[in-house]
Parts: sequence; C-alpha cells; structure tokens
Amino acid sequence: MTTSRDHPRATPARRRRRRRAATAVVAALAVAGGALPPSPALAVNATHTTVVDTNPVDWTPHALDGTVYRILQIGNRVYLAGSFTKVRNAGQTAQLAMPRLVAIDATTGRIDTTFRPVVNGTVKALAASPDGRSLYLGGAFTTVNGVAAPRVARVDAATGARVAGFAPAALNNQVNDMRLVGNRLILGGAFQTGGGVTRRALAALDATTGAADASVNLRIEGPRKTTSGATAPVKIEALDVSADGRRLVFVGNFSSVAGVARHQLAVANLTDTGATLSGWSTLRYQPQCAASMPTYLRGVDISPDGTWFVAVTTGAAFPGTLCDAASRFEFGTETGGRQPTWVNYTGGDTLLSVAITGAAVYVGGHQRWLDNPYGRDSAGAGPVSRPGIGAIHPTTGKALAWNPTKDRGVGTAELYATDRGLWVGSDTVTVAGEYHARVAFLPLP
Repeated sequence: MTTSRDHPRATPARRRRRRRAATAVVAALAVAGGALPPSPALAVNATHTTVVDTNPVDWTPHALDGTVYRILQIGNRVYLAGSFTKVRNAGQTAQLAMPRLVAIDATTGRIDTTFRPVVNGTVKALAASPDGRSLYLGGAFTTVNGVAAPRVARVDAATGARVAGFAPAALNNQVNDMRLVGNRLILGGAFQTGGGVTRRALAALDATTGAADASVNLRIEGPRKTTSGATAPVKIEALDVSADGRRLVFVGNFSSVAGVARHQLAVANLTDTGATLSGWSTLRYQPQCAASMPTYLRGVDISPDGTWFVAVTTGAAFPGTLCDAASRFEFGTETGGRQPTWVNYTGGDTLLSVAITGAAVYVGGHQRWLDNPYGRDSAGAGPVSRPGIGAIHPTTGKALAWNPTKDRGVGTAELYATDRGLWVGSDTVTVAGEYHARVAFLPLP
C-alpha cells in the first residue's frame, strides 16, 4: 500500500467522482429499504486514496467548553455531540447556548439554529436512520425536549423534535456507543439493565418503536478488577460494526461473553435473527496494565473493507503488553489465540480514538509520540513526535510523515472520516497551530 507521498494531489474531477460515488451508495441503500444495513455504511469511515491535508479549514465552528465526543454526517449536515454547552460560528463573536448537540452545514460550517433539541446530559453516541430524516442519540441524558428519554432518544434530523412513536426501553446507566443494523439499534455502555431486564453493557432496541430487542443478548460478565482489588461495573467503552452489518467488535471492562472467556475485546456475528459470539479471540488484552484501570481499551474501528480492525488503548507503558498502543488485528478464521499484525506504541501516553481510511490509520489521544516501543513515559529509541493526533501506515504499522500537531488535553475523543476529509473532536482548542476549539476538519488535498 502506498502513502500520501506516492500519490499526486487529487484533481477537482477526482474529488467530484468521490463525492458522486458516496452519494450514489447512500441513495442505493435508501432505495434498498434494508436489503443491506445502511447505517453501518454511513457510520463506516470513508475510503481515501491519500492522507488528508495537515492544514484545517478555517470555517468550522467552535465549541467553547466541554468535549466533542461524536461527529456524524447526514447529507449536507454534520452533527456535533458531546458535553459542551456553548458554541459560536467561525469569524463571529456571538456565543450561542446550544448544549450537547448541534448541526452545522457540511460545506460552510455555519451552525443551524433551526435544529434545537434540548438534551439534559452528555451525548456520546449518534446514528442515522436509513432515510436520513432522523437521528438516534445515546449518552448520559435522561430527558430530551423536556420528556423522559433514559439514555436513548430519536429526534428529527432537521429540527431536533422528538420522533413520535419511539419510546425507548429505559437503561439504568449511560450509553457510550451505538450502531444501527437493519431495524436494530445496538447499544454499548455502562448500563446493567434495559427495560427492567438484565442487559449488562450490550443491548439492542427496536429502531422503530424503541422496545427492547431480545435477539442481542451476549451475556457480558465478569468485570475485571484492578491489581488493588477494586472493581468497576462491567461496561463497553466502544464498538463498531462492519459495513456489511455482519460483524460486531466491542471493547470494555469484561472477562466473559456468552459464558466464554473474552478479555476486554470480543467479536460477534450478526444475522437477521440475532447475535452470536464468534470463535475469534485473543489473549493479548488479558494482562493488567495500570492498577487504576480495570479496562484499558478505549476505541476500535473496522476497516472500510471489513477484513481487519484496529484497537487503541490507555494503561501506561508495560513491556510485553498492548497498553498505550494501536494494534491491528485480522478477522480471518474464527479461531483463538489471535495475535496483532502490528503494534504501534506511544511510549506511555493514552490513545482514545481511531479511524481507518485505507490510506491511513488515524489515531488520537494525548500522546506525544508514535513509533515509541522503548519509551516509558519518555522518548525511547527512534520515536517520532505526533502530539495529539497521528497517522499510521495500514500495512507496515509505522507512523506516516503526516503531522499537523494538536494540543493534547485529555485527548482527541473523535476521529471521523467522510468523503471530503477528516473531522476531529476533542477537549482542546489548537490544531496545526490555529485556533479550532474542540472541532476541526482536515480536508482531502
């Protein structure tokens, strides 16, 4: 596979062809009416033939507090979700009180003030309906527009009004991630019950009515303990579904799935009738890292072609482990004892997010370096500086030359690739030496 240095700059005609192809895919999926699972296709990071530019566009708005945790595009709207409460347009001084969820124009970045949902808590997950007319939300909130919405809601994508007829089964704790697969809304989070029934960390709802869907019940068990003996509730930090809707990968604080040992990472097979645990497994996330962290998995992304994935971690630098690293795994045969194809270590700094585009594996967190296997909260032999964000060659696992730089903070919480470039969400305000508060967009060249 080639890097960006091997490709000529994309011509306007090539960019137009990419956009037309992406639009055609979305239109075909909508017409198919569920023949293929459209929402995973919309949520999958776009395929790129080169890395994105290191210079962010100037027109993205600013979130003035909190964190942008999730970004999703539907048509020409881009939705920003998180814990922020105030936003403002680029080049303007007026602050807008639009907490936790806003829509912006995907071309100009202007905030859409007609989209005004009122959400009373952090939004951490988004999914689009197949027709693009509504938006599913997941997070820590309990009301939307003044009506009870226990951690899940469905709103009109244009106005933010609640969608009639969607009454989700109550979850007793927050949702961290979600995907729409057919007519099932798959949820991962810190909840232990759904609709009054035990559903630890993983559950599904009927996407039309919100009723609990018993077809996804993988019995997530065994919260991992810290070395000091402390425990935390079993939870899922992140999940992803392949573009064909047939594979689910999830990561979090668990040691057993469907009665079988699975440490922090598991793969499931999805069908029209439900979910079953795959025979695919790895023991590489069984060891403990930092004593304070029952789980150190933080993010996972499946490649656009659905054949491999990358998981990213926190946990501090411990030799022989996959802590503070990005690791590529192949799906391949459904067998145990799987080993990573490659590992790229930060040398002791957290990675929180990952996006695979074909040309690159983008990773974000509060890392200082990549290519740093010998670092112990330090620069070991041969590292490269990649503060806050970086790109890894998909085949070799080595850092690409791409290095826009970003202030570190808690870290880059979201990386989301569209056919036009890469969106970045975080808790910090500087990308490539420019002011871009908590959200930035790096375009394709």
